[in-house]
Amino acid sequence: MRFTRRSALAVVGVVVALAASACGAGSGSAAGGGALTLYNAQHEDLVKALVDGFAKETGIKVDIRSGKDFELANQLVQEGAASPADVFVTENSPAMSLVDGKGRFAKVDDATLGQVPAGFVPSSRNWTGFAARSTVLAYNAKKLTADQVPASLMDLAQPRWKDKIGIAAAGADFQAIVSAVLEVKGEDATRQWLAGLKTNAKVYPGNIAVMKAVNSGELEAGVIYHYYWYKDRAESGANSANTELKFFGGKDPGGFLSISGAGVLKDAKHAAEAQRFVAYLTGHAGQQILADSKALEYPIGKDAKPNPKLKPLTELDPPAVDPAKLNGPKVVELMQQAGLI
Repeated sequence: MRFTRRSALAVVGVVVALAASACGAGSGSAAGGGALTLYNAQHEDLVKALVDGFAKETGIKVDIRSGKDFELANQLVQEGAASPADVFVTENSPAMSLVDGKGRFAKVDDATLGQVPAGFVPSSRNWTGFAARSTVLAYNAKKLTADQVPASLMDLAQPRWKDKIGIAAAGADFQAIVSAVLEVKGEDATRQWLAGLKTNAKVYPGNIAVMKAVNSGELEAGVIYHYYWYKDRAESGANSANTELKFFGGKDPGGFLSISGAGVLKDAKHAAEAQRFVAYLTGHAGQQILADSKALEYPIGKDAKPNPKLKPLTELDPPAVDPAKLNGPKVVELMQQAGLI
């Protein structure tokens, strides 16, 4: 499936209405009256579990308004001080950087930032990571042996991979991965890599579609996040039985850990409660909910232990990337120029 420039602009450049409005976790009182309002771009089932845990512990109710990363980020920028949002939560960090760059976040409490390793906190300290997903290459084990899998994500631009790899180019997930390539390798190398992908890659509507194509043998390999594979294996393996995962090492861009972020809006009507919610996400209780969930994402709190089915976070070797420097709009520009979106 190919995506047009118009559809890409809908993802990033055009502010759209929220994909789902006011899916409230319940009504109740926060300080100043009314419920805490959360703009949510993470998986709804995971966030619902976190919100329920927070409400049970604190008595503070949260109204959830769900959408996609850049849709909500652009909405927050457009709304400005008039936004009803108290907290913004994303799947990927470039959308957080977009809002941060427009001065829309308040500083996160130091105690909250201290609950996660420094690598998961942007240099601005205006938001924080609370979960992570590893970039991986899913490959068909019937078509490729482990030693035939590329050593670097950058190798996918080589002619050998023409029509044999898949990507979900229009999705925020893949665009976050490209943002890591841009930060680690620079603009010229990223342009060349994207040009190679334009020649080599088949484009799909999402990570699951990429994984299915690899599993069926339509592709030899595809770029996804780790948890799609682990979730499928935990359920039935129907879309992953023929596949294995390559975790890129050596601080390769292909080992990028995408951070799910949380931040308090500068003009939050319930600022104290919003700070408390972000602290909950990064604290023991919130991280335990994440670890115990079927999301199979990595909890990143200092005392958190991920699901034992996952490759340990300590065994990954991701590139060192300041989340504040991941440039989503620039990535979309480069991908449009390459004809990938």
